[in-house]
Amino acid sequence: MNRDTILIFEDNDIERGILAEMFRQDYKILEAADGREGIELLNSHFSSIAVVLLDYVMPVMDGFQVLEQLQEKKVLSKIPFIMVTGQDSAEFEIRGYEYGIVSYIKKPYQSDVIRQVVSNAVGWFRYKVQLELVVKKQNENIKKQNDMLRQQAVELEKRTEALVNSLSNIMEFRNLESRQHIKRVQEFTLCLGRNIMKLYPEYKLTPEKIEQIGKASLLHDIGKIAIPDSIILKSSKLNQDEFELIKSHTTKGAEIISKAIHLDDKAVMDYACDIARHHHEKYDGNGYPDGLKGEEIDIASQIVSLVDVYDALTSKRVYKVAYAPDRAYQMILNGNSGSFSPKLLTAFAEARQEFEKLLVLYRDED
Repeated sequence: MNRDTILIFEDNDIERGILAEMFRQDYKILEAADGREGIELLNSHFSSIAVVLLDYVMPVMDGFQVLEQLQEKKVLSKIPFIMVTGQDSAEFEIRGYEYGIVSYIKKPYQSDVIRQVVSNAVGWFRYKVQLELVVKKQNENIKKQNDMLRQQAVELEKRTEALVNSLSNIMEFRNLESRQHIKRVQEFTLCLGRNIMKLYPEYKLTPEKIEQIGKASLLHDIGKIAIPDSIILKSSKLNQDEFELIKSHTTKGAEIISKAIHLDDKAVMDYACDIARHHHEKYDGNGYPDGLKGEEIDIASQIVSLVDVYDALTSKRVYKVAYAPDRAYQMILNGNSGSFSPKLLTAFAEARQEFEKLLVLYRDED
């Protein structure tokens, strides 16, 4: 509804008439002789009132008492109030502004000043209301966009997880890895990642990154699908050529992920490529395939490298029995299974008990 009305609170008939005549050509006029009557008119004509002229001195309820009653309903945030008064003290003015009035009109009246004050108040409030509507609409649009993005992120995560799980299942179906091995590596990765995040903020790990690394870890040995079963499942010692072929599962895995697999989540894709290629690198540079050394190895690949070794030591393989968790732990700390970062080993020591619980929770079926 169009706001085309001025409500005047003024007990003096003459002064009220003067104010009314100033605006009668441009506005409809509502007149109240006291505060209570004015509030009743305000309530019944609220949607059409453009501005309120409020006298301070009135019977029944004075101007501040009117403001006090209206304050609880937050009326002054929706309609501009201008106080009419003969008072001239700073304390008086501050009190009115604290209630939320937009300006004062001083007696005796100066018509040009009054018209300009009213015009400014109405114009400013009209702009304020329009701006609030624009902001509200923008917020609604932003909320819709955020809801859509959240839904897309959920769908993206579901698709990525389904594809990664399907690919890791290929390993199980070919008897290259057990389902539990793949799950343990992921759970160990999440566990160790959380400890590194807590102990070493310089790696800039976040819960989101750790989840992404955990998903990517499921594909760490995907390159083994390109290695013949006769070599993968060989129980005796590999010869040099066979060992070189086994080592190639790292580069083949990275190539498979980058060229033959499309993961919607680029971060998971990048982690998976790096992990597949570099999870056999060693901190002292004696790993493969690239001989990376120290922090040249991404922290994600360092994490999966350690947990893969731990799981290999504690699991039964065609070429070995399972070692007890205590022995596996000491072998890793002592460097019997290759070199790892001192920071990684500290985080591993912190996670030892949780690792052993995960071993029980995700143990291989007999």
